[in-house]
Amino acid sequence: MGQGTGSRGGSHSQRERLISIEILAQTGKIALLGSYLPRKCGIATFTSDLYQAVTHQFADCECMVVAFNDLEVGYHYQLEVRFEVYLSDLAAYERAADFLNIEAVDLVCLQHEFGVYGGPAGRNLLALLKDVRAPIVTTLHTVLRNPDKQQERVMQELIRLSSRLVVMTRYTRQLLIERYAAPAGKVDLIAHGIPDTPYLDPDLCKEPFGVEGKQVLLTFGLLSPGKGIEVVLRALPQIVESFPGVVYIVLGATHPTLVREHGEAYRLSLELLAEELGIEGHVIFYNRFVELNELTEFIAAADIYITPYLNEAQAVSGTLAYAFGCGKPVISTPYWHAQELLEADQGVLVPFGDSASIARAVKDLLGDPLRRQAMARRAYELGREMIWSRSAHLYAQSFDAARRERSRSRRVAFATRPLAQLPGPLPNIKLDHLLRLTDSTGMFQHAIFAVPNFEHGYCTDDNARALILTVVLAELGWDKELLNRIRCIYLAFLFHAFNGDSGRFRNFLSFDRRWLEQCGSEDSHGRAVWALGVCVNGSLPTSEQALAGQLFSRALPTVVDFTSLRAAGFCLLGIRDYLARFSGDRQVAQIQEHLAQRLYEHFQACAREDWVWCEEYLCYDNPRLAQALICSGTQLNRPEMVEMGLRALTWLMQVQTSETRHLRPIGSDRVYRRGEVKPHFDQQPVDAWASVSACLEAYRATSDATWHGRARKSFEWFLGRNDLGLPTYDHTTGGCRDGLHIDRVNENQGAESTLAFLLSLGEMCLSRNALSTLPDPSPSQLP
Repeated sequence: MGQGTGSRGGSHSQRERLISIEILAQTGKIALLGSYLPRKCGIATFTSDLYQAVTHQFADCECMVVAFNDLEVGYHYQLEVRFEVYLSDLAAYERAADFLNIEAVDLVCLQHEFGVYGGPAGRNLLALLKDVRAPIVTTLHTVLRNPDKQQERVMQELIRLSSRLVVMTRYTRQLLIERYAAPAGKVDLIAHGIPDTPYLDPDLCKEPFGVEGKQVLLTFGLLSPGKGIEVVLRALPQIVESFPGVVYIVLGATHPTLVREHGEAYRLSLELLAEELGIEGHVIFYNRFVELNELTEFIAAADIYITPYLNEAQAVSGTLAYAFGCGKPVISTPYWHAQELLEADQGVLVPFGDSASIARAVKDLLGDPLRRQAMARRAYELGREMIWSRSAHLYAQSFDAARRERSRSRRVAFATRPLAQLPGPLPNIKLDHLLRLTDSTGMFQHAIFAVPNFEHGYCTDDNARALILTVVLAELGWDKELLNRIRCIYLAFLFHAFNGDSGRFRNFLSFDRRWLEQCGSEDSHGRAVWALGVCVNGSLPTSEQALAGQLFSRALPTVVDFTSLRAAGFCLLGIRDYLARFSGDRQVAQIQEHLAQRLYEHFQACAREDWVWCEEYLCYDNPRLAQALICSGTQLNRPEMVEMGLRALTWLMQVQTSETRHLRPIGSDRVYRRGEVKPHFDQQPVDAWASVSACLEAYRATSDATWHGRARKSFEWFLGRNDLGLPTYDHTTGGCRDGLHIDRVNENQGAESTLAFLLSLGEMCLSRNALSTLPDPSPSQLP
């Protein structure tokens, strides 16, 4: 085979097909190794496409998959996946080799990319390759020009252990031979496979996405900082000046590894940049992983495809191959694959990180439809040599060469919404830090960084919040055994905190289990009542509901004489849940009417046009007061209460919104009194949670999608959409940092902050079904 394997020429003949069928019949059982769909990464897509191509072209071929997982729990695979390997489990690689040997696999086809396999530079994979008996054909998706020592060793071992090596560009073939001294006769060149799609006029394909009549620019793939999306965003203002109908579609979820390590900070930075540039109406983000059929529909609708990668050492780009082969004019930075594929005016190359050059290139192509159409036709014709059926036959030849070489030297071995409207994905719920802060007594108040601080012991406030969280997690279908265990701890803490003689909850408990006061604050009492009401209405065992109900009934009467409006608000939230379960409880209903009316009267007495609030100051947990009025007015059928609550919350969210439209909670440095300068710091996670909850309450009361958007923006405060541009949520620990100082994040991850984040995330997850009711934008809403 050698260098000629992937050369361009006429389409493969029937004779070639018959030869390939005969080859695979002789090859026998094939195992494909790599990541695999539904895992979200480029290698998974490639391995899945290759499996489909081989089995479709050669129906009698026996083919299986060994899938490599980045998550210990794995994925829900199709039947062709016969064995799974968790990338960090070295013993699993050895078991996989045993499995392949016992199955008498005749050939292994490996997809290699640094980062897919475990160990330094992915060297765990070598344990499998050294033990497997079958010949190995390795597709190298990355060939590094300047590897580190570990990468160098792994690459040399891959070359040694593989019978054949497949690369996808002439450049990487040359690099492999010259830099790594791979034998030239061992290296096959097979272009990246693409789907076989008809050539379509993009104007005929735009209607499903609501972009008919627009000029569509497209970039797709898993989002990460190296993709250079921000460079295109900075070019858009210049493009829009000349072509006001331009829409830039960024298709793809954030890379899962990036999400686990940094959350959605990168995606949020792109959204913020679009807003700062005033182009949010010209950008559509599809923050999800799309399957092949849907992907080809997006490509068909594009007028120009852009790959603005920032690193020259990009050996191959599947997204570039797909777009080019489907007949799209391509504008790209000159990374290795693009240099080769777009040579001879088969596309447009622009310098790295140069927004002005991208703007000029886009305007030139949009302004010259004849050139654009000619470029598209030429790309489509050249792409016919890259379709997956062609790739399958070339791989069959590589497999045959590997089999023959092995026989000579046998190895011994045992749609659519604009960015301004489209919500992004939510982080996964991670309880590691919650469990770290919880012992058999309850939840510790404070932490030093992410380490529990025993000195300050426990408090009723945090255990009440934690109890609410367990009910939310139960609604989301979390592990019942885990939730039952920790919920009992938090409920037992509240039971122990209640002082029957005074009818009040104590708040602070020392590490050696001594109560530090006999009567806690009114606010802590209100939070405990709130949590108990939630438990009564939750999906709990009957015995726990009974205990929560009894404690609720004993603790509630005392609140009638409280002076704290926040305590009244917390109690009203708990009463709402209690009465949802026991609507006939007259005593509780009367207390609800009393507390709600008192809160309403405070709003009426204090509210002015420039200060729509129930007090002459703002401090902490402010949105809870408006939320309590909205939910109580709804349950009591008092529309005037609901209206007042919505007015107050609208005003408060305006007060809490920065000039760049992100959440800026009232700072806790001092109370913000009417007529004074508003304090901006320190900003507390509990206030962001209260904003999320109150906005979702307003959405449920009004079905106005604006409120859901405000809830989402409030939640994104945790992820870095804030004054410092830094996330308070720590994706590595599952904890939340204790707020924003004027110059830094407070790195301690206490209970209040962690619970505020987890409860915000839980409530957003519960509200996700509501997103399907949000109205799709009409084409007229696009620029």
